Amino acid sequence: MPTDIHLSNAEARRLLLYLHGLSFPVHRKLTPQLLLELIEHLGFVQVDSINTVARAHHMILFTRNYTYRQEQLAHLLESERAVFENWTHDAAIIPMQFYCYWKPRFQREQERLRTAWRRHRREGFEAQVEEVLSHIRGNGPVMARDLVTDQRKAAQGWWDWHPSKTALEYLWRCGELAITRRVAFQKMYDLAEQVIPAIARDGEVSTDVAVDWACRSALERLGFATPRDIAAFWSAVSSAAARSWCQQNLGYGVRQITVECADGGGPRPMFARGDVVELLSNLPSPPRGLRFLSPFDPLIRDRLRTLRMFNFDYRIEVFVPAAQRRYGYYVFPMLDGDHFIGRIDMKHHRQQSQLRVTGVWLEPGQQLTKARQRDLITALERLRQFIGADAVAFEDGYVKA
Repeated sequence: MPTDIHLSNAEARRLLLYLHGLSFPVHRKLTPQLLLELIEHLGFVQVDSINTVARAHHMILFTRNYTYRQEQLAHLLESERAVFENWTHDAAIIPMQFYCYWKPRFQREQERLRTAWRRHRREGFEAQVEEVLSHIRGNGPVMARDLVTDQRKAAQGWWDWHPSKTALEYLWRCGELAITRRVAFQKMYDLAEQVIPAIARDGEVSTDVAVDWACRSALERLGFATPRDIAAFWSAVSSAAARSWCQQNLGYGVRQITVECADGGGPRPMFARGDVVELLSNLPSPPRGLRFLSPFDPLIRDRLRTLRMFNFDYRIEVFVPAAQRRYGYYVFPMLDGDHFIGRIDMKHHRQQSQLRVTGVWLEPGQQLTKARQRDLITALERLRQFIGADAVAFEDGYVKA
């Protein structure tokens, strides 16, 4: 892949921080319009149920703007209908202006999930889907618990869902239903035409247009990428399709570059957005100070890319048995400027109204100097106020080797 453009690792990191919304002013008052623009800039915000400190979508937005408050996202989703909730690589909040590009995806999901879930649920799957859809048409929005008549243990995963829950998720993933709001984080489903504005529902795009949009919009938000990176962004196209798109669009918004990595490997050939040189010439510096990233933050979602670009080897250990964890159940990366300096294990103990720190691990070569201790306290105090805890507490020996 011949190219005359080479990005140093420092340039690459600064570009990634900007494109992932981490170079914006963190104290600028966040209006509904600015929040929507931030989500559009990111592409989507992943939703996750784990609430160790705050849920992932709230942490992602707060990390980028300290004036963000949780009710602001609910307002965009439930009142303004400026965003919708559906699937990328996982459940996510997505700008409503992108809804038309999900319609081909809905069609694919309909066949894929019908085949997979019929195989698991066997007879009666289609009848259950029609029954649930008919119930909502006649009675309005429902939560899964509203349709469950027998008492069951808590579901362990999709394979253990009640049949009505399976039907609701199937209809949501296929675009027949939409999430109108959440109550205590439980989804409330309604007919898509009751939730999605007509201007979004009426938009039609072909499969080719959807593929072009998925690749182009992913590269715009990644800056530079391999075909695998592009395919993984929305989880809407294959790596082969992304590679073909890149090659077909060379000189038309796509160029070839090499990027210096931080993991000890040599320069890597990448595809890049056509204006990458112009972007690099006018990049803002990331705000000073320590920040805690959600394990599902878009900057680190791709663990291989994080290792390659930042030499930061991050894994979430939620599904690792406690005795085998190296760090902790839900450990947050610590970002200082354009470097990851370590990770922190902390939890909001709601009954005691404490944000409690149980462990801090620094990366090789990093030290907890007095200045960095002050930065740590400042960041924790800021987070404490965001989640509404009364105090920050440290367990003995919280600084780990």
